Amino acid sequence: MLFLIRATLAGSLVGATMTAGIALAAVDGVPNFNVDPSCQAAAQQAAAADSITVCRNSEQRARDEIARQWPQLNAADKAQCVPAAKAGGHPTYTELLTCLEMARDIRKLHSNGQPTTTGPGVK
Repeated sequence: MLFLIRATLAGSLVGATMTAGIALAAVDGVPNFNVDPSCQAAAQQAAAADSITVCRNSEQRARDEIARQWPQLNAADKAQCVPAAKAGGHPTYTELLTCLEMARDIRKLHSNGQPTTTGPGVK
């Protein structure tokens, strides 16, 4: 499932970075998400009794990491990733952190002149 989320976010990021003239929304601070619906859904699928606690702890660690990085994050990445994380209806900090990390990595690849696709390319 995480692969599907990452693949979807990657597609969104590539499309958005190629679109010129994107209006950037102001993203003042780390958003506050209610991760309980997502953690409850995950707990229903898991066999472990403490899975909701594990999920909440994982989400708190992801939020803490986002808060630590927030001042240095690119404003365009924030403006793109926060709404993307909310798009499914039950946002998680893990999704937001993944989106922000992928956006940062894509920006690094572009600045280094690296291609953002894999495979043999066009010859």
